[in-house]
Amino acid sequence: MKSIRQVYKIGRGPSSSHTMGPEKAARQFAALCPDANRFEVILFGSLAKTGKGHKTDEAIRNALSPLPVNIIFDTKTEGLPHQNTMEFIGFSGDKEQLRKRYFSIGGGDILAEGETAVQEDEVYDQNSFSEISQYCKEHNLRLSEYVRRMEGDGIYAYLSEIWDAMQQSVLEGLSKTGILQGGLNVERRAQQLYNQRHMDESKATYETRVVCSYAFAVSEQNADGGRIVTAPTCGSCGVVPAVLKYFKDEKGYKDEKILDALAVGGLIGLLVKTNASISGAECGCQAEIGTACAMAAASLAELFGMGIDQIEYSAEIAIEHHLGLTCDPIYGLVQIPCIERNAVAAMRAINAVTLANFLTFTRKISMDLIIKTMYDTGRDLNRNYRETADGGLAKLYKMTT
Repeated sequence: MKSIRQVYKIGRGPSSSHTMGPEKAARQFAALCPDANRFEVILFGSLAKTGKGHKTDEAIRNALSPLPVNIIFDTKTEGLPHQNTMEFIGFSGDKEQLRKRYFSIGGGDILAEGETAVQEDEVYDQNSFSEISQYCKEHNLRLSEYVRRMEGDGIYAYLSEIWDAMQQSVLEGLSKTGILQGGLNVERRAQQLYNQRHMDESKATYETRVVCSYAFAVSEQNADGGRIVTAPTCGSCGVVPAVLKYFKDEKGYKDEKILDALAVGGLIGLLVKTNASISGAECGCQAEIGTACAMAAASLAELFGMGIDQIEYSAEIAIEHHLGLTCDPIYGLVQIPCIERNAVAAMRAINAVTLANFLTFTRKISMDLIIKTMYDTGRDLNRNYRETADGGLAKLYKMTT
């Protein structure tokens, strides 16, 4: 497996696959076509159907600026090699200079048609949780120690930057009010939720309110094109920071422990990315928010000092109870149901850890099995429920407005 740097990336929303990926592809294509004086870009599949809501066209235009760009949204072509397919054409006058297809494969990563992924150095010899668990038990390592051993000490400097960016996205999100851009007139609610204290509020209610306000804060920043950290995607970026910041604030955990937690969460995200998918267009929202919930659960279990089997069970519960979750954003905006979904997943991560703390010895399902199940389930989902805004909530909303 590669590095957990593939999972945690600092960038701008609203979508790693629909904004960050196409922007990266545009810059790469422009470098290959230096003599072009104009471009044409054809978006297919999910990019075509939800691209305007995700600001795909804006990201591409900005990347190819100042040259003129004609963007075509092809919503009809089927039989695509990937649901996030885009074709770039460079012209010099009327003469076509170069034509190239790219796929946005999730988490801001891209792949050019006919090419294999860039061969980054292999960081981990183990490619499954069972292999990792066996290695850790043989060498008496915690998962966080395993990550440091495989990645080197430099990974913690990187995770420190990631943690700083996560915390900043929470604080910025809490500081803002108003209406999110996009036309749905969705109000920023993080600040309102955070401030709605009640004089006889229970501990459980307080936890729910604060954790959810943090998740709302980050998700609203993402929806508004703000700076966030993919964990593992833009659309699911609010889950991990919400859980970790709450427990840091309430329990006083030091940043060193938070970095250990992020290392373990990143490892879980990397396992899903390597062996399945973190792309909503490929496998539905279970691949994004389900993975984020598993990352948060594993991170929290590490923070609590739980054993490797308990960490595995925490992450497995989190994905298992997101199986089949559709990706049906209204108008293609990462707002409804995405923002609330981050908050719900953050609370579910906490619940998963609580269950695992008591019931790990009874578990029947492994992390590896649930990752494979999630991938198979996602590929079996009707394509209308894989980030096309053609089914489910998105479709019914259009019918009622």
